[in-house]
Amino acid sequence: MTETVTGVQVRELKELADLEAVYQLFDTIWRPDPHNPPVTTELLRAMSKAGSYVSGAYDDGQLVGACVGFFGAPSERTLHSHVAGVSRQARGRSVGFALKLHQREWSLQRGLTAIEWTFDPLIRRNAYFNLVKLGARPTQYLTNFYGQMRDEINGEDESDRLIVRWQLDEPVGGTELSAATIALGRGEDGRPIRGELTAAGPVAVAVPADVEALRATDFAAAREWRLAVREVLGDLLADGGRVTGFDRTGAYVVEREAVA
Repeated sequence: MTETVTGVQVRELKELADLEAVYQLFDTIWRPDPHNPPVTTELLRAMSKAGSYVSGAYDDGQLVGACVGFFGAPSERTLHSHVAGVSRQARGRSVGFALKLHQREWSLQRGLTAIEWTFDPLIRRNAYFNLVKLGARPTQYLTNFYGQMRDEINGEDESDRLIVRWQLDEPVGGTELSAATIALGRGEDGRPIRGELTAAGPVAVAVPADVEALRATDFAAAREWRLAVREVLGDLLADGGRVTGFDRTGAYVVEREAVA
């Protein structure tokens, strides 16, 4: 078990009761369709037995966060971090950071060189956490990757994802950057506004301030953001652009070599 500066204890989980607790925790976080949970206890049991990664973060003996991952292709020496979640009561205490550091150490001990995972590119806090606090870098834009997810977090939205790669032989953490050219910005009404790309160099691709709240209050606006980010950020990455950071205004910084 690893004690962290956040006061939680993180450990690898193998016992059936612990794995059932992970299933229950994820159920309270996502509140999915009963036929479509993020994981099942049986799957966690099999993954743990096969040597894959299942961990839990505990506060005074109570499970407040968990993370699950499985190995990639042997030649790639990577772990795919499939799902991680933190209870509402423990948010804002860097529990997610503690889980990722534990996962990093676990992977290094097994000779892995990188961890990959997906996240919704519209969720601002996750983008900042992944790109700035951890230093992971997006490698591909995936359109509607999981299909309809049928849970309270994703709602009726399509499941576009960025896949990121976290190199374990590099220091933890990234650098905040900024870009003068705006490829996608926010209007006064909070909706996306496309910019004109006329020169090479870094560009900014904004995301909404809180897309989860927007889905609940104005789904049409959330849908507009989904399509705009898909088109702008997705096209930039497909054309060879590299996401090099995420700034505090809530925008991806993308380096380009040239503009057609």
